[in-house]
Amino acid sequence: MKKIFPVVLILFSMISMGQELKLERADEDFDKLNYIDAESVYLKVANKGFASEELFKRLGDIYYFNGNYKEAENWYNKLFDGFEVSDPQYFLRYSQTLKSCGKDSLAASTYDLFLHKAGIRGKDLASSLDYEQIIAQNADRVDLVPISFNSDDIDFGTFVHGNYLYFSSSRSKGRTRMIDTWSSYPFLDVYKVEIKQGDFEFGEPRAIKGAVNTKYHESTPVISKDGNTIYFTRTNISPKMDRKKHEVDHLKIYRAIQVNGKWKDAEDLSINGDNYSTAHPMLSPDGNTLYFVSDMPGGIGETDIYSVVINVDGSLGKPVNLGPSINTKGRESFPFITDDYGLYFASDGHFGLGGYDIFYVDLKSAKKGLYNLGEPTNGPFDDYGFWMDDTTKKGFFSSNRGGVDNIYGFIEKRLVTSAFEQELTGTVSDIKTGEPIDGATIALLDGNRKALEADRTNEKGNYHLSRNLMEDYTLRVDKEGYDTTDKYVPKGTGSPLDLSLTKSVVNPIAGENQADLSDVLNLSKIYFDFDDYSLTDESIVELEKIVEALKLHPQIKISIRSHTDSRGTASYNLKLSQRRAEATFNYLVKQGISPARLTYIGLGEKYLLNDCDEKVDCAEEQHLKNRRTEFIIGHGAISDLDNQGLEEGTDDVAYEWQPEEDARKGFYLIANVFKTEKYFKSFMDQLKHRELQPKVFEKNHFLYVYLGYFKTLEEAKKELNHYNEGEYKEKLWIYEVE
Repeated sequence: MKKIFPVVLILFSMISMGQELKLERADEDFDKLNYIDAESVYLKVANKGFASEELFKRLGDIYYFNGNYKEAENWYNKLFDGFEVSDPQYFLRYSQTLKSCGKDSLAASTYDLFLHKAGIRGKDLASSLDYEQIIAQNADRVDLVPISFNSDDIDFGTFVHGNYLYFSSSRSKGRTRMIDTWSSYPFLDVYKVEIKQGDFEFGEPRAIKGAVNTKYHESTPVISKDGNTIYFTRTNISPKMDRKKHEVDHLKIYRAIQVNGKWKDAEDLSINGDNYSTAHPMLSPDGNTLYFVSDMPGGIGETDIYSVVINVDGSLGKPVNLGPSINTKGRESFPFITDDYGLYFASDGHFGLGGYDIFYVDLKSAKKGLYNLGEPTNGPFDDYGFWMDDTTKKGFFSSNRGGVDNIYGFIEKRLVTSAFEQELTGTVSDIKTGEPIDGATIALLDGNRKALEADRTNEKGNYHLSRNLMEDYTLRVDKEGYDTTDKYVPKGTGSPLDLSLTKSVVNPIAGENQADLSDVLNLSKIYFDFDDYSLTDESIVELEKIVEALKLHPQIKISIRSHTDSRGTASYNLKLSQRRAEATFNYLVKQGISPARLTYIGLGEKYLLNDCDEKVDCAEEQHLKNRRTEFIIGHGAISDLDNQGLEEGTDDVAYEWQPEEDARKGFYLIANVFKTEKYFKSFMDQLKHRELQPKVFEKNHFLYVYLGYFKTLEEAKKELNHYNEGEYKEKLWIYEVE
């Protein structure tokens, strides 16, 4: 076929953003008054003029995941205008948001930045896997069937309409035919043959009647679904052409209509030209778009695949090149479109087995995964002209593997994409606790955000999905009470792929589990600079979220707990943490929160989040994790930290320990702190059984259990060392009362 038609094929690039998938929600009935709505809190803070990267990320995500792309664009714009964003996922979300808002150019450039940030730029996405492996995986997908109506001449290019198969042939059938001096075969005509009952049984081929066939080349017909219009390829026979000797004749696409069983009024289409070729037409499933091959100026390679809109009056729009994801510097040609917009085409520019190979791509997919059909469809010769029935999976292709171009039949045994169907598995867990999340919905989305498959996690948090290794996807995870999240999954990603979710709502009336309000609102922790208790601008933005949450939910009370890192003396750190807690308390009160709803305490370095104590040399970022402030819902005591193994007390028990009315100025050796007497008795009993003499004083609504009081810090340190060397190994700390 190389001598007869210089042809092109390209992959059509459909980039349309589908409506954001709305995942199924659980049916559990939540009492909304008892739950904190992070969206309302964040929106109020932002509308007051406060700004932070996390604030704008959160607001953008809220609208993005609910399909409100106009509002998502607003907040993502603020995010990218005001901050240096490093997370690649936000470039992807921003790009898709811009695309949905019709800002295609900015969406494309943002997507390029996503590829760069994600480390994908520079990789050939269509061939990131070993192409030889791809071809091998697709071997033996089909069984070949011999075709009885092939001749000794050229036969190729099938199209089926109704009970007839149309094809191109140079057969002479005893007639005197003009010979093409270039190919040494007679000129081509369009034939049809009746498809009889049974597998691949045919009648006698005959040339179609009417104005299609002439003394020159005609080939590759395609007929509209109503059977009244035919498009076909013909040698350019324009009388205006002043051809030079030995100049190659160009090709054109013509259109004719059927009248009384004959084709009439063949017309030269507006997409044609006298100085380039157009050939091998194919209609879209709805009949409104014509795909074709051309070497017209401005293309990518020798021949490219184009599309053009067919207007209601039959006129044609402007041809559109399908782009570099399909077209190469070589030749792409012979497009065939399935009912679900799968494109099969021939190419010698993509990696193959030699000559033309037939490839497949899903035009609906935003990221085009290219599949070589493999053997026996493809081989070291020219293989092209694919056609297949979507229902029966029976079809035809053409090849010159036998020394001359002939038609071959086949029966498909498995899908071309099945070679890379693979299970994608993983676990969904709580980002803070690490516990598996049961009942989370996890969906596999294509490039248009359309859900292809979904699963629910089991009690172990496990999910199972089926995906194609040659395609890019997005995983979206949704669970009531958690922030929805998604993760880009590039082609070739293996299992397991684990994800984590952040809680978005909490029941502030919950009795046992005292949650940190900063976790509920996804706050950046209230961190402090080293050896300082001043609130930073970043911390004030986060505190404003606490303010708005408390205003929205006046029934909530919180305990402010401030911590330091281990650098400096324990006594100094305890005092510093108390000042930090007090600074936080004062800010909240200044913003209108009643002091009766707040308690605060400084805990110094007692509750480190890592191993960075005074004996370990740690980096600054590790120390920073320990310099934090927590907001515990429910006026909670420190019992969630220190009551392991303690028995719960009851309200009707009379305790022999009475709190001192007021703490004296000096230094106390503190063993524990309680807000309520819930675990108080059990803890005091434990100390007494060790023959210790615990006492308690009350300050700021907390009960401080101490093992000694001293007027000087030196005396307190001496006693602390004494306890550390004795039987009582639990960590004590020195608390100064001024």
